[in-house]
Amino acid sequence: MEKMDGKTMDIVAENVGKLKELFPEAFTEGKVDFEVLKEVLGTFVDDRDDRYSFTWNGKSKARMIAQTPSTGTLRPCKEESVDWNTTQNIFIEGDNLEVLKLLQKSYHKKVKMIYIDPPYNTGKDFVYKDNFKDNIKNYKEITGQMDGEGRNLSNNPETSGRYHTDWLNMIYPRLKLGRNLLSDDGVIFISIDDNELSNLRKLCDEIFGEENFVGNIIWKNVTDNNPTNVAVEHEYIVVYSKSKSDLKNVWKSKISEAKDILIKIGKDLASKYDDPEHLQEKYTVWFREHKSELWPLENYKFIDHDGVYSGERGVHNPGKEGYRYDIIHPVTHKPCKEPLMGYRFPKETMDKLIEDGRIIFGDDEDKLVEIKVYAKDYKQKLSSLFNLDGRTGANELKELFPETGKIFTNPKTIKLLSELISYATDSEDTVLDFFAGSGSLPHAVFSLNSEVSENRKFIAIQLDETTYEIKNGKEIGKKGTAGEAFKNGYKNIAEISRERIRRAGAKVKNEKSEYDGDLGFKVFKLDYTNIKPWEVDFDMTERTLEDFISNIKTDRREEDVLYEVLLKYGLDLTLPITEHTIAGQKVFDIGMGALIICLSDAISLEVVEGIAKLKDELNPEIMRVVFKDSGFKDDVVKTNAVQILKQAGIVDVRSL
Repeated sequence: MEKMDGKTMDIVAENVGKLKELFPEAFTEGKVDFEVLKEVLGTFVDDRDDRYSFTWNGKSKARMIAQTPSTGTLRPCKEESVDWNTTQNIFIEGDNLEVLKLLQKSYHKKVKMIYIDPPYNTGKDFVYKDNFKDNIKNYKEITGQMDGEGRNLSNNPETSGRYHTDWLNMIYPRLKLGRNLLSDDGVIFISIDDNELSNLRKLCDEIFGEENFVGNIIWKNVTDNNPTNVAVEHEYIVVYSKSKSDLKNVWKSKISEAKDILIKIGKDLASKYDDPEHLQEKYTVWFREHKSELWPLENYKFIDHDGVYSGERGVHNPGKEGYRYDIIHPVTHKPCKEPLMGYRFPKETMDKLIEDGRIIFGDDEDKLVEIKVYAKDYKQKLSSLFNLDGRTGANELKELFPETGKIFTNPKTIKLLSELISYATDSEDTVLDFFAGSGSLPHAVFSLNSEVSENRKFIAIQLDETTYEIKNGKEIGKKGTAGEAFKNGYKNIAEISRERIRRAGAKVKNEKSEYDGDLGFKVFKLDYTNIKPWEVDFDMTERTLEDFISNIKTDRREEDVLYEVLLKYGLDLTLPITEHTIAGQKVFDIGMGALIICLSDAISLEVVEGIAKLKDELNPEIMRVVFKDSGFKDDVVKTNAVQILKQAGIVDVRSL
């Protein structure tokens, strides 16, 4: 019976395995023969001494950190979750580097979109100080979990001499791990400013491939009233794809605030005025007063009883010769001027459009005809220029937390994120944010889903960065917004995130009671593995007899172990878990028979035989079974268990 350890997927071993499948001749006694590999690759090998490269001090170590397996796990926290048994959304508290490692198997190629808002490296924001030997120990020290002392999070001043290097070493392994989770048609959006834009572009060219650069969005989000040489009034959102050839050719979004306004005013006026001319007069007055608020629909200046519309040259044939025929002007009764390349549609189609009132004529025949395009049918393009006041994010947060002051610095606006999600994803897709901050992305997912009656899912990861410091043995709120958060009872940023997601879900439920989608989330927290042998004993305490009786830590619950096994097998953390009782012992069924786990201390042959019968009852394509190694009544039961299950067609049997 093979034993499971406490380590995550070995990324290097996985990649070497893929290389061996492609080039088996380049392997000798299990090792890569680089000379043979060079011969196989031929002209694709670059042996030049001087070649283009992007490097910095620590890059090799940062690459190695991304490939080093984690000895951590994710412990479920039902009491802080919402709709635990049914939700497909996940919030994880912990260092995103370790968490991303833990998600490699379960969410490989399952994420459609990543949005991150990492530290901009302004010299004041937090830069993660990763520890190559044990990053979980480092994480616990930073967040005050190990020694009880609140710690100042690291600044990265330009005078440090490693200003860009520290930031690159932080972001590089996280982007590499994040890329593994993207589906082939997945895309990543990264918010950044001028401090690291150039470095981020070079880094993403290496990780994602420069051929997969999608675009740069310039977000005008502020007005600088105290300019120096250049008034900086924007940030950037850098966009890369996993594989650009797998992306949709065109991104269009149904989401538009201007469209919603025009649909509403169109319905209101059409219900009041029957006469078409009177209707148009009233709308024209309204339109002139509100035109400045309607970008990018500021040309929708007409109305009929089907709604507000604009004229577009969609009936003109673009780029090549089209159909040629006369269209008679309804007033002058003369042929209208033809487009340069003729019409897009045959005459029969055009006659039907005219009959249905879909064609717009000018005052006389000299104006080219246009087709009516209604606001209700408008789909917005993703522009490289985005104009939205950055203070909107703070106002959205204040609306959810009216009882507090400013508890988070510069939260991203859900209006921006909702639009990005609407372009890059479809209903049921999964979006990921591993710098979750105040929880703007989950809030945006709830808001968008409820608006369009869809059900995207999210995974959000946030470091439990403390909002306090320890002075003279007392917790003291830090300066700025962190101190404000501490005064209001939030001891770390992850607590703010979770509370925001709860309140955002409740707000949607209150305002859109007809929406019955998923407004919950499961909470998990990063910790050391539940399995003793693989944890490094840093404090060098002596092991007791109990340590040798069971290798499961005594302070861990069954649920903790269940979810660690789930991660090791690469199963979704939101799969349903059913509890069975077989021969008086608890047996957990995960994913309708995909995985069976028994953590009992008295496993008998009756229990094993009962599990074998579950195979026939549930009929999964593959059933895997895990026992606690010390849980069998005796060695005879343990030996026979493998054979009994094998006879039932279950060959993947392991112990903890």
